[in-house]
Amino acid sequence: MAATVGETRASTGGDGSAREAGAMTHREILEALTGLIAALFTALLSSTIVSTALPTIIGELHGTQTQYAWIITTALLATAASTPIWGKLADLYNKKVLVQTAIVIFVIGSVIAGAAHNVPLLLGARVIQGIGMGGLTALVVAIIGTIIPPRDRGRYSGYMGAAMAVSMSGGPILGGVLVDTAGWRWCFYVCVPLAVIALFLLQRTLHVETVKKDNVSIDWMGATLLTAGVSVLLIWVSFAGQDDYYAWFSKESAFFVIGGLALLGLTMFVESKVKDPILPIKIITERTTALAIIASIAVGVGLFGATTFLTQYFQTARGFDPTEAGLLTIPMVAGMLVASVGSGQLITKFGQWKPFIVAGAVLLLVGFGLLSTIDHATSLWTIGIFIAIVGLGTGMLMQNIVLAVQNTVSVENIGAASSIVAFFRTFGGAIGVSVLGSILATRVKTLTVDSVSTLPPEQQAVAGKSLQDGLDLSNMPDFVSQIVRFAYGDATGRIFLVAAVVAVVTLVSVIFIPNRPLRTTIDIATPDAEQKYEEEREEKNEEKNLTR
Repeated sequence: MAATVGETRASTGGDGSAREAGAMTHREILEALTGLIAALFTALLSSTIVSTALPTIIGELHGTQTQYAWIITTALLATAASTPIWGKLADLYNKKVLVQTAIVIFVIGSVIAGAAHNVPLLLGARVIQGIGMGGLTALVVAIIGTIIPPRDRGRYSGYMGAAMAVSMSGGPILGGVLVDTAGWRWCFYVCVPLAVIALFLLQRTLHVETVKKDNVSIDWMGATLLTAGVSVLLIWVSFAGQDDYYAWFSKESAFFVIGGLALLGLTMFVESKVKDPILPIKIITERTTALAIIASIAVGVGLFGATTFLTQYFQTARGFDPTEAGLLTIPMVAGMLVASVGSGQLITKFGQWKPFIVAGAVLLLVGFGLLSTIDHATSLWTIGIFIAIVGLGTGMLMQNIVLAVQNTVSVENIGAASSIVAFFRTFGGAIGVSVLGSILATRVKTLTVDSVSTLPPEQQAVAGKSLQDGLDLSNMPDFVSQIVRFAYGDATGRIFLVAAVVAVVTLVSVIFIPNRPLRTTIDIATPDAEQKYEEEREEKNEEKNLTR
């Protein structure tokens, strides 16, 4: 039977290691993690399934490249905006009920998305999905932070990383199979039975004690201003530089930029005045958290922004069907699996975390730099190696940056601190998808126009009419679809070049994060408690060596 956090136990665990009062055993932690991993797996699987189906969805619903990007962006924006709220709620209310609520919200959004008959309705459903995703993102990490000491957390983060890798590798493949057989709508419906299983497991295995607090308040004003400011800036980057809208340097752009920054500035003012801020200034301004936030934004830009367009590259530029496109992303996910599990185990064993995030940032930079050289004819084996490097870098960075932040805050602020990092990572992802999607759309249009201009006049007329109908390549004449495919293939390298530049920011940020030793207690403890834990850990290791 799973235990309740907060129960009093002996000072020595079943494995012989010292543990503070109220800590959970390894078995109890694994039982609690079962439902959490199932919940996170459900949400991530649904997201990766959708990424493979997007080209088909856009073609059937007659969408555009901008709408393609916004189907991803709306979900990321809703996730980012809701994550701090969920994180704050996690510090105030029953985490188990909250995570179950997040699953239900996610399922509702999935059902609506599956039934959508046009892009606007699909975008609305993605917002609902994103709110549920925000809850799962914040709550799973927060719950782990309240039951596992940072020194041991790498071991269990590896399990979470493995679940993420499996969902990210299986999602594109399953999505491709569903699109090719049952239809793209089942890419949304398939998460419903999985969510029911996750709810059942959480009910059976997760028992977290809730500490009741009086005079609790939620910073709705700050959350609203934050969402509004982020939304305004994302709208700007999504449509800037396109002939049908406005230029990067124009009155319209100035209006969006000034308005968005003003709203974010007002958000910071409100956060400095309210009783329970959604983004606690004290936590944000702490050096480790501040640098982790910068690194997380850059990771989000590269991870979500650049990799979102990989499946589009495989399908649109290279002509593979959805199933094949999903299979082609496996090298990246394999890299994530190896790096997340491996780094987590090594961090727990040696207590050193910084070398892994620095190495991850270097690999991310190298991987994106190599991907910036691809075009419509690049060898698939070469692309596989490049995206595997990106996967290795991502696997070392994502969970370990959160670990570094959790190591600096008390257990009562775990939810807020974890959600802040997750918020800025997802925010970076939303920015990345919007900016890189806009860059890709502009570059594709330029290359397409240049190619069409070399055609005979009668073919130019046919091409012009075909290109007005969106990205449905199956209904285009062969010579037009080939032009579009080549344009996408040759334009994709540019977005990875931008991602590589952003990865430099990640590298610089993680280099300057203070290399603080991982504490061995769930909450911030006295030096004497830490020393006692280390002494008993060393005694345990010596006993193992003598036994051998």
